[in-house]
Amino acid sequence: MSVVLTIKERNSVLETMAKKINTTRSKIIAANRKDMMGYTGNDIAMRDRLKVDEAKVDGMIDVLLQLVNMEDPLGVERFNFLHENGIHITNKTAPFGTVLIIYESRPDVTIEAAGIAFKSGNRILLKGGKESLHSNLLLVQLWHKSLEEHQITHKWVNYLQFDREQTQKFLAKPTEKIDLIVPRGGEKLITFVKKNATCPVIVSGRGNNFVYVAKDADTSMALQIIINAKTSKISACNALDKVLINANHPDKEGFIKTLTIGLQKHNVTIIGDPVLTKQFGFKEIANEQLWYEEFLDFKIVIGEVPSTEEAIEKINTYGGGHSAAIVTKNSKEAEAFMTGVDAAAVYHNASTRFTDGGEFGLGGELAISTDKLHQRGPIGLQHLVTNKWFVHGEGQIR
Repeated sequence: MSVVLTIKERNSVLETMAKKINTTRSKIIAANRKDMMGYTGNDIAMRDRLKVDEAKVDGMIDVLLQLVNMEDPLGVERFNFLHENGIHITNKTAPFGTVLIIYESRPDVTIEAAGIAFKSGNRILLKGGKESLHSNLLLVQLWHKSLEEHQITHKWVNYLQFDREQTQKFLAKPTEKIDLIVPRGGEKLITFVKKNATCPVIVSGRGNNFVYVAKDADTSMALQIIINAKTSKISACNALDKVLINANHPDKEGFIKTLTIGLQKHNVTIIGDPVLTKQFGFKEIANEQLWYEEFLDFKIVIGEVPSTEEAIEKINTYGGGHSAAIVTKNSKEAEAFMTGVDAAAVYHNASTRFTDGGEFGLGGELAISTDKLHQRGPIGLQHLVTNKWFVHGEGQIR
């Protein structure tokens, strides 16, 4: 096993993988059908993420081919310095080494996240959830066949078929060197990994995303953005959970009535703050904890605030640090909101559903990080690298 595969080797494996997925699509969907039949939980977000259909298979192929066409993220020069004594110092991007991806439910992670990690020159360990085992084992088998075709060892992509106890032991005392762990799943999984891991973890955190409708917001635009962000894919971490409406909007009452009708058409349960509950008969917020919650369900909280400053404060208090949007005609107010809100992605007059590696032009994503180190927001091919210093001299001593 070489230290780093050449860019030609990495691209060749990815191309072969895309072809094998295409020719094996019926088997992939059949394996996934077993997983779907075996899932007995009532978590609709989990079920949505678990499902693999023709469109999901097309997505797997597309992301692999996009990766093939992207520049090599390794060896990119970030710094160049010539010391006065003649030493030449450069800093270049380098792979982490071995990346462990622990994930729930989503078989496409076995392709997209692993593909990004592989193209970045890393060895990959995959630990998927038991609910997607049939799908994952078949996809890993395709990885191995693709590696074999180019005389490359299976060790570059491996699957850990561990239960929870085995995973916990492996995280605490790995039997091999792990350089980075990326958990993809709910808060329980992330907490479990952070508690037990002994190496760096990139936290792909909760959503709990907000849209703030400012005093001068275009209500038809706000309606469209909120409906899209809430209902287009409720299982996505970039889906909307909370709406804040400026109390002084001239058409506040009419807008809320129209929004209520729009959300109810999609069977969304509306929960209101005390003021709006009294005015519009919403289900009232039971306790403050609900403001912190990411729903991943057909539920939404609507509240009112007296100002943009109050909206920023509320989002920074309760939000998940993922995505937040303002709807306003005032560009200065938008700038103040986007600067003041502490989130990985901030929006002016657009849906939070765009927080995605593919939509941001990254060619897919490993995860969406809500941490600030080493990368915030969607982590793509360009970000799954560390750096290394290269120093060339001619016998200089200090």
